[in-house]
Amino acid sequence: MRPPSFEDAIQRLEEIVELMETGELPLESLLQRFEEGSRLLRSCQQRLAEAELKIQRLEKDLAGDPVARPMDEEDLGTDTTTT
Repeated sequence: MRPPSFEDAIQRLEEIVELMETGELPLESLLQRFEEGSRLLRSCQQRLAEAELKIQRLEKDLAGDPVARPMDEEDLGTDTTTT
């Protein structure tokens, strides 16, 4: 199953918050919604971090035109060096 788009995840998070704020859900349902919300939040945070890295990689060349640099493994938080 493919993860939801950023916008869909945010919308679902809003729905979860509204459901939880009603105070009408039983404890088990509250825990399930909390877990779902936590997963969605992590997904959104990861996507925002990736977008931020892409933006940081945009540079201007000498003529002032934007140039995208490819992200390297260090930017992605994966270190392929062994110690």
